[in-house]
Amino acid sequence: MLATPVIRRVADAFAAAGHDVHLVGGPVRDALMGRGVHDLDFTTDARPDAIEAILRTLTSSTWDIGREFGTIGASLRDASGEWVVEVTTYRADSYDPASRKPTVEFGDTLTGDLARRDFTVNAMALSVVTGAFADPHGGLADLAAGVLRTPSPPQVSFSDDPLRMMRAARFTAQLGFTAAPEVVEAMTAMAERLDIISAERVRDELSKLLLADVPRPGLDLLVRTGLADRVIPEVSALVREVDEHGRHKDIYEHTLTVLEQAIDLERSRGHAPDLVNRLAAVFHDIGKPRTKRFEAGNKVTFHHHDVVGAKMTRKRLTALRYSNDVIAAVTKLVELHLRFHGYADADWTDAAVRRYVRDAGDQLEHLHILTRADCTTRNARKANRLRTAYEQLEWRIDALAEQEELASIRPDLDGEQIMAILGIAPGPLVGQAYRFLLEKRLDDGPMSSDAAREALLAWWAERDA
Repeated sequence: MLATPVIRRVADAFAAAGHDVHLVGGPVRDALMGRGVHDLDFTTDARPDAIEAILRTLTSSTWDIGREFGTIGASLRDASGEWVVEVTTYRADSYDPASRKPTVEFGDTLTGDLARRDFTVNAMALSVVTGAFADPHGGLADLAAGVLRTPSPPQVSFSDDPLRMMRAARFTAQLGFTAAPEVVEAMTAMAERLDIISAERVRDELSKLLLADVPRPGLDLLVRTGLADRVIPEVSALVREVDEHGRHKDIYEHTLTVLEQAIDLERSRGHAPDLVNRLAAVFHDIGKPRTKRFEAGNKVTFHHHDVVGAKMTRKRLTALRYSNDVIAAVTKLVELHLRFHGYADADWTDAAVRRYVRDAGDQLEHLHILTRADCTTRNARKANRLRTAYEQLEWRIDALAEQEELASIRPDLDGEQIMAILGIAPGPLVGQAYRFLLEKRLDDGPMSSDAAREALLAWWAERDA
């Protein structure tokens, strides 16, 4: 079990004040699983004012996380580094069915506190004062079996706090657990209860799920239970769209494969888990159901699903209250994810390569990953051709980047120079001239100032002609 001098100091301080204190929840679970523990959560019979007073004997760095909920935080240091400590009074809350906010009631027993927790694997506690291990709901056995169950009947637990259904999917992804049949049944029957949860809380759980090492099982659980219909309905809609070529099960299965391949590329290219990368993989084909058309010869097409999907992505991520930066990045990637196929089918000029980089902007690396991950064909020859083509594209981008600052393509003259050369004041004409020079730069590469000046004057004379 986890051992650190910080825990001993907390134990001694609470014992000296006449209180028991227990390490509880995630830290106990993760320690038993051999996972790294970074924060320490405790529960105690002491009330919030007493908790704060005890912690202040250990450190001046304490804060009020939620006194009304009984939680006081502190930062403590030992030889292994800085530890964030949260100590909460035993709870025995009751819930309003119309809200996930509890009527906070402090409890007097550890058993009562553990009964109100989300899952049995999070309802184990270790007294750091006496060493007693508490597991009234069989969390240790569930941990060994890799099963998610709730301490109380799941219908009661999820009714009290519907966000726990999202957490079940998240733990499925993060911990590799399987939700018990009764948990899955309750999630399916009670999916609409999620509607009372704020978009921000749902978003945070979805993000944590996607950032797990293996998010596929958690995402699949959201879809199977109908929770995805409340959170990302555009993704669950993909299940109903069978792949027109029979090269993979359906668009939904393809999406999960793209997500897995994007994560593999993320790792192989030396990146940390990346939310933009993973959201783009999940959303890249959501425009297909709306653009599906049957053509002659029983051919199925999805023309413009990239553009339609980008609009749908922006709308969904906005509803989930993602940041403007995340929304812009993911939307751009969905819109551009098919652009490469023009390169695979025909030789691109240097100008076309420059435009590809210009349009990708600061999302170029994400676009590399998404485009490569999107090649899921089972035709080995085609897969090899696409892989080779994209490698060639990346080589060309790198080669051009060595010759010119490709990632920050700008016209060879700025706005002030344009106005001085043409003798015009600020206004729409400056913008037109700027765009002409930008296209010139993309087509022909960098020019000297004199060459750019001559081209600008020639454009201006032709415009006045």
